[in-house]
Amino acid sequence: MTPHEVHGPPEEPGPLAPQGEPPDLLLAEPDPDLARDVAARFLAAGVRTLVCHDGAEALLQVGAHRPRAVLLAAPLPLVGAAAVTELIARLHPVPVIVGAGAEGAAEATAALSAGAVAFVARPYRAEEILPLLRAGAATDNGRRMLVAGDIELDVEGFHVYVRGRSLTLPVREFLLLRYLVERPNKVVSRGELTKALWGAEKLDSNTLTVHVRRVRNKLRDEAGSRCTIDAIRGMGYRLECGREDTAASDRAGAKVNRG
Repeated sequence: MTPHEVHGPPEEPGPLAPQGEPPDLLLAEPDPDLARDVAARFLAAGVRTLVCHDGAEALLQVGAHRPRAVLLAAPLPLVGAAAVTELIARLHPVPVIVGAGAEGAAEATAALSAGAVAFVARPYRAEEILPLLRAGAATDNGRRMLVAGDIELDVEGFHVYVRGRSLTLPVREFLLLRYLVERPNKVVSRGELTKALWGAEKLDSNTLTVHVRRVRNKLRDEAGSRCTIDAIRGMGYRLECGREDTAASDRAGAKVNRG
């Protein structure tokens, strides 16, 4: 099948231009109506989307057009989502998101084991996927590494290293840590984090707290990081990555809630 890039209204996508910037997203979706609908919604949000309809074509187009991210339906015809994810990781590593309903849950689980960074519901909700695309987009031709204290983040590859050792985080926890690593030793409000990670002004009050606690515990207990995520009462959160003596002094002088 011939791939298409959406340039305007969703009636019929126009053909992909042979030159120019890589597409922001390759969407492999066997349902043409669903593909047109979601691609049009992504376009409205500024995400240039290349559409194809099976796993074999997805692999060809990843090699030919080098998209910044891939969204795979599950189940996916010809070549399944798990096999496509594994081959993309070998040939052109970019963030892969897999979308599935009940009928594709097993294939989606296999794709996650093969390296997909997130599992989203299908039919797709743009507000769920757009934060993942923005966080996973490559910013240059090489790896972009963020460093704060003893934490290193490979932005394009969705990898976390603490003191040189790999730490595995689910995608939402990765996005949370990335946001804080980009702003070390600065207080970030709960509202700012909620907007950045979920694209919403408000959430269940416990959702952000639970995600922060999980990342904090993994940094401390699994990775032995010297960095801490402090909850500043009435303000937000701060990733503290100063020298140990300075950090201890700062924490002693601030009202910190560890909850």
